Amino acid sequence: MGNTNQKITELTENMKKRLIGKDDVIRKVVICLLAGGHVLLEDVPGVGKTSLAKALADSISVSFARIQCTPDTTPADITGLSIYSPAKESFQVVPGPVLNSIVLADELNRTSPKTQSALLEVMEEHRVTIDSQEYKVPEPFMVIGTQNPAEMGGTYPLPESQLDRFMIKLSVGYPDTEASEDIARRFLEGDLHDKTMPVLSGEEVISMQKEAQKVTIHENLRAYAVNIVEATRTKAEISCGASPRALLAMLRCAQAIAYMDGRDYCVPEDIAEAARLSIPHRLVLTTEARLSRVTREDLVKKILEQVKVS
Repeated sequence: MGNTNQKITELTENMKKRLIGKDDVIRKVVICLLAGGHVLLEDVPGVGKTSLAKALADSISVSFARIQCTPDTTPADITGLSIYSPAKESFQVVPGPVLNSIVLADELNRTSPKTQSALLEVMEEHRVTIDSQEYKVPEPFMVIGTQNPAEMGGTYPLPESQLDRFMIKLSVGYPDTEASEDIARRFLEGDLHDKTMPVLSGEEVISMQKEAQKVTIHENLRAYAVNIVEATRTKAEISCGASPRALLAMLRCAQAIAYMDGRDYCVPEDIAEAARLSIPHRLVLTTEARLSRVTREDLVKKILEQVKVS
């Protein structure tokens, strides 16, 4: 896997040119890419959510589209539509931006639930239905959603069905003091946004995804993953636990983590890290838990402390 590790290093180093001081966040986004999933970035405005998405898109030579979600964005603005052409005397399909390899849905929770639902089919099935006709999206395919915190004005909370389709959810967070000083210096010198060129082709990404899927997960670790998911369904603070889709996402994440570390087999730590990435945002807490300010991350941490590998 030496050549593979070199490609992954080139990808992450390339992205670091655009996002300073966020190595861990970049690593997790690459994990999601290798696992074939979608990522949701939630944080306050101005911390680099869009820059992170564009850094990934610029590093891979595939098609890219950005959807700037607003309250008046319609489903057709995302999927495309069929319009009548008088010249040809027939209906012509105008593909939407979602028919690209990497799609940035910026400020996803600022658009209406009806428009948000336009992404459900394509995120799950990698295809779009326009005027009763199905169109497959190009591979590799990844949706990167960004959203502002729910307490900020003008937002529509994403429904559970939408959140469940995102493999992982991340918070970019504020840069530390050293990174902030570096950002300020580079801004004043005029080279804050280094030009990033593609370092991977789409075919190379697909090849790495297929190799990651071959990573072995021992039956004891599969049982460990199942027990983690089942524990979310019995905990008193959780009214709606992790779905079967969450279990599959966790296994794919674990394979990608092992693959990035140069192994063709998973270890318990891979499953635990995958759980921390793929489970919290899918959980629905009880009213009592929310009022007591218990976080989803805290609950997953407690579950991991209680559930052991047999």
